[in-house]
Amino acid sequence: MTQQLARLKVLGAGIFSLILTLGVARFAYTPLLPLMQQQAGLGVAAAGWLAAINYAGYLSGALIASQISDLVLKDKLYRIGMVLAVLSTAVMGLTTDVVVWAISRYVAGLCSAVGMLLGTGLILNWLIRHNQRSELGIHFSGLGLGIAGCAAAVMLMSPALDWREQWWAFAALGCLLLVPALAWLPRPDTSGLTTSGQKMVDKPPSKLYLRVFMAAYFCAGFGYVVSATFIVAIVNKLPGMAGQGNLVFLAIGLGAAPACINWDFIARRTGDLNALILAAVLQIVGILLPVMVGGLLPTLFGALLFGGTFIGMVSLVLSMAGRYYPTKPAKMMGKMTLSYGAAQIIGPAFTGQLAVHLGSYNAGLYFAAGVMAVGTVLLVGLKAVERRDAAHAL
Repeated sequence: MTQQLARLKVLGAGIFSLILTLGVARFAYTPLLPLMQQQAGLGVAAAGWLAAINYAGYLSGALIASQISDLVLKDKLYRIGMVLAVLSTAVMGLTTDVVVWAISRYVAGLCSAVGMLLGTGLILNWLIRHNQRSELGIHFSGLGLGIAGCAAAVMLMSPALDWREQWWAFAALGCLLLVPALAWLPRPDTSGLTTSGQKMVDKPPSKLYLRVFMAAYFCAGFGYVVSATFIVAIVNKLPGMAGQGNLVFLAIGLGAAPACINWDFIARRTGDLNALILAAVLQIVGILLPVMVGGLLPTLFGALLFGGTFIGMVSLVLSMAGRYYPTKPAKMMGKMTLSYGAAQIIGPAFTGQLAVHLGSYNAGLYFAAGVMAVGTVLLVGLKAVERRDAAHAL
């Protein structure tokens, strides 16, 4: 097998693993949420708590990933996680018991961390080891494709299938995705050398840099999660927008699918931090357009902006983390995602409670945009920390 074909198969495994764990297991819940509220009696507050439990599973997975250095163990957990992603999806259609749903969402969250962190870490390790460019844009297109695919699938299935049958259809799709996700990712090489014989050396950032970076990423997580979880329900309740929520969620996925590749190119020209700052500013605009301007076209444009920026920020941050720790990329990825994941627990629960008290999810979007603004200021401050660290290293 040529090196280029091997690279495409490894990246393909990553794409399918993200469609399975992030698209099917985790984000199918978002377009199916209104249907579950109509047909399965799921309440507004319970919907928020289920989303929060989903992110708690993700946070638990990030904590585990941040503690594991053994590549062989990571590979085993990756493969177990892919199978559990299918099972946790199928369970959603078997019951209307909120406790069982909560367990399913927790396991789906764990699996999404497996795909996002362990899978991504294994793939980045393979790329660095085989002297390939250490960029994850192509790999992360799987997240956008997963979101867009789930939204499109629910739009197509809703006239014919009820909420329960749609969960089972997603589980069947997961079985198909499972095959390349497992078969195309090689078992890891545990030597500390690249294929050309160079030693792989970790270059960790300073403690201050890491703390500020994690705080900024927490803000990004809060900004992302409110829209990602509630956008379908929010849009459906906007004036003149009833029934358009899934279309907007589809636009988020379509915006996300090519975004990481685009942000790789932008980062090459501007540097990683400048690219992150630009993405954060554009994400704030994307969050606010549906509630500040309204109407279908501005809302769709906001969704494209949001989709095109949140996943770009994730891709850039995890690529940076992997380059700091090429021998164990998931270690810093896990720490960064703990920060991102903590926001993903707080965000949905906080927004759900706001919606109960105010009768609308809109306030949650305004708050999310404000938190994102704080994160943008922290990213600007990170440039000063980077200059300080560079001066100390001389």
